[in-house]
Amino acid sequence: MVRNSLGRWIPETFNGKALIPYRDPFALQPQGMRASRPLTRVNPGASKVLGSLREAIEASGLRDGMCISTHHSLRNGDVLLGQLVREIDALGIRGITIASSSIHPVHAELIPYIEKGVIAGLECGVNGLIGEQISRGLLKCPVVVRTHGGRARALVSGQVPVDVAFIAAPACDEYGNLSGSSGPAACGSLGYAQVDAEHARVVVAVTDNLRPYPVAPLSVPQTLVDYVVCVPTLGDPKKIVSTTTRITTDPVGLQIAQYAARVIEVSGLLRAGFSFQTGSGGISLAVANHVRTLMRANRIQGSFGCGGITGYFVDMLEEGLFQTLFDVQCFDLKAVESIGRNLNHVEISADMYANPFNAGAVVNRLDAVILGATEIDTRFNVNVNTESNGYLLHNTGGHSDTAAGAKLAIIVAPSMRGRLPIIRDELTTITTPGDTVDVVVTERGIAVNERHADLKRELLRCNLPVKDIGQIQAEITRITGRPRPLEFSDDVVGLIEYRDGSIIDVVRRIAD
Repeated sequence: MVRNSLGRWIPETFNGKALIPYRDPFALQPQGMRASRPLTRVNPGASKVLGSLREAIEASGLRDGMCISTHHSLRNGDVLLGQLVREIDALGIRGITIASSSIHPVHAELIPYIEKGVIAGLECGVNGLIGEQISRGLLKCPVVVRTHGGRARALVSGQVPVDVAFIAAPACDEYGNLSGSSGPAACGSLGYAQVDAEHARVVVAVTDNLRPYPVAPLSVPQTLVDYVVCVPTLGDPKKIVSTTTRITTDPVGLQIAQYAARVIEVSGLLRAGFSFQTGSGGISLAVANHVRTLMRANRIQGSFGCGGITGYFVDMLEEGLFQTLFDVQCFDLKAVESIGRNLNHVEISADMYANPFNAGAVVNRLDAVILGATEIDTRFNVNVNTESNGYLLHNTGGHSDTAAGAKLAIIVAPSMRGRLPIIRDELTTITTPGDTVDVVVTERGIAVNERHADLKRELLRCNLPVKDIGQIQAEITRITGRPRPLEFSDDVVGLIEYRDGSIIDVVRRIAD
């Protein structure tokens, strides 16, 4: 074991692979060439259409120990991954790795297939019961959790070689042109799948909406698709929306949102050309609502909003408050509808969005980003992967990517949850390093990272409740007391990979 620069113990190897401990947000430099896929040839008159998922799996050459991927744009409405694993099991294939862009609570149906050895590892974010059971040692399945940009980097660099990508295609033609903006399972942007299509050894488009040639507008072109297969359904797009994609009505959350919007206003960044992203949480969206009001009042036109796009950002685009939306994933049905008709609502890949190892990601152009947290420490490090009970329940998403890229990264969170303090001496897990976090906002006050002395002075001059982060922590713990530290075993069950491929933290099995 070695300590990384944040003092976290990291194993030298995990699941047979050597690890690089985290040093700082910008230390690691890329080496080598972008990964490629095999050349193929399809002659005139040849058909790509196959009769079933089973035929597609067989045609792809999938064998024991290989790696597959899917995308999560249908979020908790996805049914494709479950269908795939059932067919893989029926074919007797074992030991596969799943490198999907994320798995959600709906995918708890995969648990029996982990137990029987069909699935041997997860190279993806984990949301829900699977993560909990791995944390408790009830499932033996090593997990590597990456940011959205980090996953793109891993595929583009060849760190994670995907043997077969199965892309849920809401609209597709017989030659493999596919789109996410129409059809019964329309989910909007296919920004995660675009990276898979470019780098997987074999690409299978799976659709419940086979259309005459050619399908347009294109999310993935025919030149990248080897096979096309029809299924009865890809899933339920209504389940794209969750309770985390609605503005909070909680008075504490609304107070936090008001403070955060004032921080943006006082920072001087809210001017012509302003660029902005929020997380999908209720408080983050309330901040966006305040920013929208300020932009209207001051007649400010921003340059772009980005990330996972919601209807609130669509409204801002259509009001002329932003020139462009860069969309890697639609977070609600209003965004899905918009991307099919608004020319300035632009579908982008996860590579373009947040990969640190390319010629320039969109996150590098962000002025401000609003992000959530499950825990924060007094050094501004943030946890979004594990809950305070130690369970691995959340994907990283674009959290670390946007914090590293934005001029102003603001963490918004209530000061306590379930009588547990949000600000800790020590985090359960470090997801995003404090070096990339600028401001923490709670209902009890605003803490500014010491490297932003000018911003702190301006906030104080405006009579905002600026406090040292340790002072906020002390106020909270006088109410809650200091929580008893969790007990973990020495068994490492998962890695939290920073966006550059280094290991920022690990997930250990909770002690019996």
